[in-house]
Amino acid sequence: MVFREGILEGKSAVITGGGTGIGESITLALARAGADVCVASRDPAHSANVLAEVAALGRRGLAHPCDVRDAGAVEALFARVKEAIGRLDILVNCAAGNFLCPAEKLSPNGFRSVIEIDLVGTFLCSRAAFPLLCERGGSIINITATLDYQGVPLQAHAGSAKAGIDAMTRHLASEWGPRSIRVVAIAPGPIGDTEGMRRLGGGREAEIARAVPLGRLGRRDEIASLAVYLASEAGEWITGTTLVVDGGQRLKGSFL
Repeated sequence: MVFREGILEGKSAVITGGGTGIGESITLALARAGADVCVASRDPAHSANVLAEVAALGRRGLAHPCDVRDAGAVEALFARVKEAIGRLDILVNCAAGNFLCPAEKLSPNGFRSVIEIDLVGTFLCSRAAFPLLCERGGSIINITATLDYQGVPLQAHAGSAKAGIDAMTRHLASEWGPRSIRVVAIAPGPIGDTEGMRRLGGGREAEIARAVPLGRLGRRDEIASLAVYLASEAGEWITGTTLVVDGGQRLKGSFL
């Protein structure tokens, strides 16, 4: 998708999980649109390549190691953004964890870990970003999934976390709308060239693609383009909703 050049000029963004996969594509798309970016990742090595590309675009880039499950680490992240960049306009909650496991064999720690990364991490980052976003208004974009709409085998933990994120999106949008903060979510369907597809697809990518009405897997840049749209002035009347981007896959009534 082509946007007006500099549509996010003068804005700054924090992207959790912004060094790899869909998060990396969102980071670069926001930078191309004119935003300064902060990549938050548990592994600083994940940020190095994407920040080099951000610098090549002439945008300011910052990396900060952060485990989104740790409230203190999250507070330190946004304190650093305040000090180094001075403002925050966009938060993208993209950090996530997942694995395949039958529910009857899913350990309490395994269930809790995914809930804490996906759902609790989204809340902690949103709460910590709130004071900065209140200064000028802004947007929170939560990256979720379509798992909870269908009931996907081996994904009770991840689907439960994503359902919680959908609900939180609506609640925060209602509560924070009067502060000029929009809260929206993107639910990607099966996206190619991601660690999630490699781990969870089990080599069935062609079969999964055939089950999508549009006949292919999604692309990371398609999710990133939507994130730019939602963060920009073009999306200023959108809040409190989850936008499903799955090529029509959900219409089939099954993940496959």
